[in-house]
Amino acid sequence: MAHLVRFTAPREAEVADAEDQLAGPGQVRLETLYSGISAGTELTAYRGSNPYLNSAWDPDRRLFVRGDSSQSYPLDAWGYEEVGRVAAVGEDVEEELVGQLAWGTWGHRSSVVRPAEWVRPRIMPAGSEAITGIFAKIGAIALNAILDADIHVGETVVVFGAGVPGQIAAQLARLNGARVVVVDLVPARRELAGRLGASMVLDPAADDVAERVRAVTGNRGADVVIEMSGSYQALHEAVRTAAYSSRVVAGGFFQGQAAPLLLGEEFHHNRITVVGSQISGVAPALQHRWDELRMSTTVLELEREGRLRLTELITHTIPAAEAPAAFEMLDTAPDAALQVVLEYGGEQ
Repeated sequence: MAHLVRFTAPREAEVADAEDQLAGPGQVRLETLYSGISAGTELTAYRGSNPYLNSAWDPDRRLFVRGDSSQSYPLDAWGYEEVGRVAAVGEDVEEELVGQLAWGTWGHRSSVVRPAEWVRPRIMPAGSEAITGIFAKIGAIALNAILDADIHVGETVVVFGAGVPGQIAAQLARLNGARVVVVDLVPARRELAGRLGASMVLDPAADDVAERVRAVTGNRGADVVIEMSGSYQALHEAVRTAAYSSRVVAGGFFQGQAAPLLLGEEFHHNRITVVGSQISGVAPALQHRWDELRMSTTVLELEREGRLRLTELITHTIPAAEAPAAFEMLDTAPDAALQVVLEYGGEQ
């Protein structure tokens, strides 16, 4: 019997039985090895704050419409950081795929069936460490923010939020030739960012970030600021930190009202541009060359080449059967973990 993680109500999760699926013609059956938990998007579903639970998304008009909702509890198999092994193939699919590792998005479930044409470009090269596949999409989210940031060699880039996407974005900004400053409230995350190459780490509870950054940039400010925490207070400080007529890339998933934002101050006087960065779209100037698949494969290639350090972001590997406890920990003690991974390997 297969199984999946189900959110039955706000802050209530369980591991539920699911129907086993067989690979049909042109399909592949994947058995999950690892599934990473997103401490941002997934927690909004776990907590009940996700906008899809409180309003309806109209894809034609691209508007959230009040009075109805696109989704409701129970929510099955949220999650977008999966890697598995091809266990079986259907008719008209090459047998050579059996045994191969593949990454993708199929939620916290023990197995899944997908079209072979979807799986083929997501096969991991021989010799890859399986667990690195969980970073394919979260890495693409970070890389998309970097593409939106349009970083140039020699610039100063400040990253607010040293969670998983922020840590990856900071490393990618360095690969673009930037001097990187990382801002986070959690000491362990600041220490890790410094170990992974940040030139400066700041505690926003103790440091005036905008003043500290200007002190090291000849009073200019940051050339680009990337906000990855989803905190409105951090977004306000990101706007304060940016140089005149510069850019803030907002990649965090903000919830609720934006009370801490004071748009009549630096935002207004310094002509700051705020760009929303979200994985469903690429900057218009890059759409002819970049898409989500290329971003994901690029991140995994950089990891294999040793230019991007991802496994150091994993703080917990937990049996999938204990998923409810993992979500409770991330909800109630977020400082205790960075990347949490559910492990299915021992169950197959």
